[in-house]
Amino acid sequence: MDALLRLLNIRRDEALAVFYATAFFFCVLAALMLLRPARDALGMQRGIDSVRWLWVLTSVVTLAANPLFAWLVGRYSRIRFLLASYGFFAAGLLVFYLLLTLTPTAIGERSGQVFYVWFSVFNFFATMLVWALMADCFTLADSRRLFPIMAAGGTLGAIVGPAMTALLVERLGTPALMLISIGFLLLAALFAYLIARRAPPIGTAVEQPIGGSSLEGIRAVLRSPFLLGIAGYVMILSIMVTFLYFARLNMVAAMGEEVDFRTAVFARMDIATQIATLVLQLLIAGRLVERIGVAWTLALLPLTSALGFVGLAMVSSLVMLVAVESLFKSVQRAVQRPAREMLFTVVSREDKYKAKAVIDTFVYRLGDVAGAYTEGALAKLGMGLAAVASAAVPLAIVWAALGLWLGRARHLAGAGASGLASPAQTGDGIERAPK
Repeated sequence: MDALLRLLNIRRDEALAVFYATAFFFCVLAALMLLRPARDALGMQRGIDSVRWLWVLTSVVTLAANPLFAWLVGRYSRIRFLLASYGFFAAGLLVFYLLLTLTPTAIGERSGQVFYVWFSVFNFFATMLVWALMADCFTLADSRRLFPIMAAGGTLGAIVGPAMTALLVERLGTPALMLISIGFLLLAALFAYLIARRAPPIGTAVEQPIGGSSLEGIRAVLRSPFLLGIAGYVMILSIMVTFLYFARLNMVAAMGEEVDFRTAVFARMDIATQIATLVLQLLIAGRLVERIGVAWTLALLPLTSALGFVGLAMVSSLVMLVAVESLFKSVQRAVQRPAREMLFTVVSREDKYKAKAVIDTFVYRLGDVAGAYTEGALAKLGMGLAAVASAAVPLAIVWAALGLWLGRARHLAGAGASGLASPAQTGDGIERAPK
């Protein structure tokens, strides 16, 4: 046991908290990835163009959900709003399960689109809550060591989820997958409870409501250059993910029209991506941030994206797409995502939940919409992925520069401190350790 802890660079006194956090992320991503292939297959039933409209609708619903989430954060303790959020998601899945099993004749393209929007909103809030809790429970110094390990737990869940989908969807059907996903969500709620109780936020009373306005997250993003920078970084990330996503949809759509077949294809593609991510997390990610710093870690994905889109423009095939997507998402999830979440260890506790919710859900969805319609306009030029690459490469350069700036700003905010005990927030929206 001690040898494993040394290998993973975990102290004995924090081992249980890290286990809870890793198991929490595993369960959340297993629940999500079980159903994501089905969501994509259902959303495509009325064609690729309809998916763009679904993303606009998802952005509207996400914007409407943010004040409600902020209200929960302001009025209830951390444990209560975490349990309420995951309980709400599980109840929604139960409703869809009952509709699919009790009224199968009423299920069609429109209901598939409703599920697509609901799942997309659920997806972003569920993942955002994981990282918000991690940023709240672990210090700035500890996040460098521990966030990549926790992310590896999520990747394991993201491998188990689509693997179960590929194995079970043709035998049991999509409704049964929803029950399995509910089970994972309930386990996730249990681990969220355990980690929140064991690792209270530094320098605050345990489980006190955060308070504040339901619109405070939006205001915080608009008045803080640092949070605005994170929002810009996340929006460009979303646009790049969207370019790859529609390339994926177009190629799979050309292979066949049957929903279960497409679900299985998407699941196999997800498995390949998650395995590449896990290898990168276990072998490289944990040491990489410590060696090259957060700034260059944030710039790594933009540089990878530029090279990947150039490769797709040169060789437009499903094999190349799987290779590029696997590389992109493995760098994103194993390296970039933990580094990005470290940025939130130097903001106020209220911003960890409210401003983060705005950035990780609504801003990300705005990037989805911008990317979807940009990709649609580029597709009409008839140049294929070459047209997309002509827009993606310059955008990636801007993205890399923004990542370097954010990493530097975060370094200055945390300079001279191993953690953030009783931090005081300054006018730029960044918390700094007391002198």
